[in-house]
Parts: sequence; structure tokens; C-alpha cells
Amino acid sequence: MESKQLIIAVSREFGSGGHCIAEELARRFALPLYDRNILEEIADEKNVDSRNLEKYDELPKNHLFSRTVRGFSNSPEEQIANMQFDFLRKKAEEGASFVIVGRCAETILKGNPGLITIFVLGDMDAKIKRIAGLHLISRAEAERMIWRHDRKRKAYHNHYCEMKWGDSRNYDLCINSNKLGIERTTDTLEQYIRERMK
Repeated sequence: MESKQLIIAVSREFGSGGHCIAEELARRFALPLYDRNILEEIADEKNVDSRNLEKYDELPKNHLFSRTVRGFSNSPEEQIANMQFDFLRKKAEEGASFVIVGRCAETILKGNPGLITIFVLGDMDAKIKRIAGLHLISRAEAERMIWRHDRKRKAYHNHYCEMKWGDSRNYDLCINSNKLGIERTTDTLEQYIRERMK
């Protein structure tokens, strides 16, 4: 029997544990995980230093220093975003199975029959506790960090996608990781994905 293509796209709020969940899903389904490492592959392909690309990863277009002429943008943020979108489309068209974190994948790969889209959120208090513990910072600093990261993610997503970041209509499943914890949330998602694969 030919194996079906499986693409798991995980979007997440900062501090929700969404990246940990994506890593564990990749391990359980024996799939490659793409996140920032996409830039390393693109850099190798284009023969450039990946650090030059990482500066603009998942950032919205800076309107102050960019312009568009005849449909082409000189914005490094847009160019790098489009390189990542092209990378994902190419992988999907080749029939590859993978887990992707962020990068507007639920929109970029929409229509692919093997695509399963997930949004991981969390209660603010639990996210603050998690980030404060991970980064050894105060609760106030953790809250500011969460707000800053999510504001950037939202601006990035909403710049490239018609549907809004975190809008439940944009995803197959939205799940609050605080209700069950990371491991049991992952168990629940794994069960859902296996049902979808039947």
C-alpha cells in the first residue's frame, strides 16, 4: 500500500508549548521538522550565510525601508518569507511528509489533502510561568516577552494571509495546552491525526 502524504502545520502562541508539541509529533510520526532550519536549507541552496536570512525570519514587512515596483518588493522580510513559502510548496508538491512550525503553512499549503492544521494556545498565567521558568526571568518580563513575540507573529501572519492569526476557522484544531499539559495534549493530537490518516 502506498503511504499517504502527511503534513502537520502547527501554529502557536508564544509560551504555549506549541513548538515542543510539534517536535514530539515529528518524533512520533517519524517526520522531519521544519521551523527556522528552513533558512539553513535555503541558504545552502542559494549559497548564502543563513545568519543573514535569520535576521528577517517571521518578521512583517518594514514599510519604512521597503517599496514595491511592478509587483516586486525590495523588502528582505518579504523576500525571505516568499523563499520559505516556495520551499514549503515545493516539498508538498514533491509529496514529502513533514511537520512545519509557523510560516503561514496553514494558508500556504491550503488545499493539500494531506495537510492537518493545528493552533496551540494557552492561558496567559500558565504561559507566563512557563516562559519565566525557561528563561529565568521575572513574571513581568515574561509577560512582555509573550506580548512582543505574539504581536510579531500576528503581524507577520496577517500580512501574508487573508484569515487572521489564531482565528479558529483557519485551523482543523485549536487546543489549549494548559488543560491537559504538553504530553497529553500531544497524545490527543496524535490520536486525531491517526484518525484523519485512515
